[in-house]
Amino acid sequence: MSAPREVLVTGGGRGIGRAISLRFAEDGARVFVNFFLNRETAEKTAREVEVRGGRAHVVQADLKEPGEVQKLLAEVERVAGRLDVLVSNAASGVLRGVLELSAKQWDWVLAANARPLLLLAQGAARLMGAGGRIVSLSSLGSRRVIPGYAAIGVSKATLEALTRYLAVELGARGITVNAVAAGAVAATDVWRLVPDGEAALADVRARTPGGALVTPESVADVVFFLASTAAQAIQGQVLTVDGGYSLLA
Repeated sequence: MSAPREVLVTGGGRGIGRAISLRFAEDGARVFVNFFLNRETAEKTAREVEVRGGRAHVVQADLKEPGEVQKLLAEVERVAGRLDVLVSNAASGVLRGVLELSAKQWDWVLAANARPLLLLAQGAARLMGAGGRIVSLSSLGSRRVIPGYAAIGVSKATLEALTRYLAVELGARGITVNAVAAGAVAATDVWRLVPDGEAALADVRARTPGGALVTPESVADVVFFLASTAAQAIQGQVLTVDGGYSLLA
């Protein structure tokens, strides 16, 4: 029987990150639940991880700071000695139109959403052997124009391009690197920040072929699949999880 996996989930305390943490817990993994500001939520998720059959270790880090990324990875190495799965999920952003964005806002969003994957992957590769898995979370805004989503969308497009470059460089080591682009996900905090967020969700639901929004758990299932041995031949890809929303013209 193989040893339980060592899994790092950034932004692992809430929303999609929480669902991913719990999905790996069901497989018996030790989950490093990273958070930046909300320790209480991260610790609650950690308790749920243990109820689901996994082990949990809560780690605070501001991923916009390279030094804190290094400390996060050092803590993983200290506790586990290795890393089997990295899920780069944490994200933040500024909701502004392109013409309204300041240089500071632009740099802040890129530093929060794109650069962490680079730094995390560089450090994770040192802790991973063959069979290692890196999965990042993107969104439909990387390829489609969503009002007010310019900086976030570009940061996610950057993340997807970086996924391909990492996949080529790490493939020779037996490490796969992929991304999951989620559509509108129910029960995530971002919709509280979007003007008329509930109405926007209702529009997405009505347009989606199955008539249902994507759930955090459905995204987590795809992330878990990409981290499995069944996905060994999937490399450098972006899997869209949107219930078919993006198929319609």
